[in-house]
Amino acid sequence: MKTGFFITLEGFEGSGKTTLARKLHHLFLKNGLNAMLTKEPGGTQAGDKIRKILLERGNEGLGYKAELLLFTASRAENVRINIKPALEKGIIVICDRYFDSTTAYQGFGRGIDMGIIDYLNGLAVEGVIPDLTLFLDVDPDIGLKRATILSNNTELRFEDEFMQKKEVDGKLFLERVRDGYHQIARQNPERIKVIDANRDIPLILKDIVSIINTQLSQKFKKEITLEL
Repeated sequence: MKTGFFITLEGFEGSGKTTLARKLHHLFLKNGLNAMLTKEPGGTQAGDKIRKILLERGNEGLGYKAELLLFTASRAENVRINIKPALEKGIIVICDRYFDSTTAYQGFGRGIDMGIIDYLNGLAVEGVIPDLTLFLDVDPDIGLKRATILSNNTELRFEDEFMQKKEVDGKLFLERVRDGYHQIARQNPERIKVIDANRDIPLILKDIVSIINTQLSQKFKKEITLEL
């Protein structure tokens, strides 16, 4: 039985998603709450190997079906090994990406049948749905500029597809993904909160803490503060 609290962060690279996930994890710990940080793809020994296949630039020829199945495999292991057991112990779990990424990128972006996407997402997560999802919405040009300036690794396969103005069915892949995120958010207004990520990290973090505290006060009778 899930007694913890599950938060996911979604958005393009360059939205500050990974930085904010780490800062949020640190804030929970400083405020005396038991919290765990994980990511997708990755988070487990098998998942980290899958991550290299999915995100490294050298794997640009990977087929869409294989891509979808690899994301699903990584997620299933992360849920089984990390997320579900932690939530059952009452731990707050923060995940950098989750199943909404697959719906946005492989569903809306790649154009894979949504019925297949929904089935595979359901199979992987075993009913473990986030209590709160923060969609960090950034202007694509700003996000891509940040990602290419700040990144010192090779995990830019999707960003390369954005910058190369790749099209799917006559529409930019980037626009399809962003539109997809907004559609998902409109369909799940109670779970998904859209955050303006064009701003500096401290301002975004302040908004996130305010949103989280509304729910934390109800579940744990406690709030977190930015300054201790």
